[in-house]
Amino acid sequence: MEPKVYINGKLYPKDEAKISVFDHGLLYGDGVFEGIRCYNGNVFRFSEHIDRLYDSARAISMKIQLTKDELKDAVINTLKANNLKNSYIRLIVTRGVGKLGLNPFNCSKSQIIIITDFIQLYSKELYEKGLNAIIVATIRNHSNALNPNIKSLNYLNNILAKIECINAGATEGIMLNKDGYVAEGTGDNIFIVKNNEVLTPPTSAGILIGITRNVVMELAKEAGMTVREEQLTRNDLYNADECFLTGTAAEIIPVVNLDGRKIASGKPGKVTLSLLKKYQELTTQSSE
Repeated sequence: MEPKVYINGKLYPKDEAKISVFDHGLLYGDGVFEGIRCYNGNVFRFSEHIDRLYDSARAISMKIQLTKDELKDAVINTLKANNLKNSYIRLIVTRGVGKLGLNPFNCSKSQIIIITDFIQLYSKELYEKGLNAIIVATIRNHSNALNPNIKSLNYLNNILAKIECINAGATEGIMLNKDGYVAEGTGDNIFIVKNNEVLTPPTSAGILIGITRNVVMELAKEAGMTVREEQLTRNDLYNADECFLTGTAAEIIPVVNLDGRKIASGKPGKVTLSLLKKYQELTTQSSE
């Protein structure tokens, strides 16, 4: 069965799913999105993702044409149309078709696109053995220039960092902010474990408040671990007992080597593996 893509209330075969070249999402990266996971027919943390999408849209003065409940129904119907119980969902809202020029209010109305497919960022082997990362030269966008909690369609900052990783032969890259503190990966949040404490950069470091990040913090606290948001330096990463990345697509993946330096033993740590197991158990449970 050919995959179907939702665009503005209709389902189109993948090869016929098209938007106008005058859409401001294409012309200027003017739009927002969410990446969401569906496990066993249950959309994971559905309301949190939808709320964040609407928050992002509101922050850029863009109206989403559907209510939250209507948009949820559209996602569910797209999953059903593609007969998918386990998938990655890319929910996109563009500014819509308009005239050339930056004025977003020349666009008639926003466009809603829903893609349901599969995604695998990392191999099974990397989850078992851990990945190699580097600290890239590309700094994270200044949060006063572009708020990282607006999940916009402009990911060029992240793409430039990813290019550095690929050219260096690394799997992932860690981005610092303008002050030299650790921000996040090219598409994931970062955690370290030090002296039995779970540490992650604060929002003031210029990071996206990841939904998976929040889930991991909840799981760690429920397990009795100390969890703190703290400004981290590259030296903190080099000397961590464990390090891992979190994200909707990545879930939880260990980092065992950074800039050619082994992190502790060079193998995934017990806290990382414990949290990964708890996360996998959570995603297999019934959810909304």
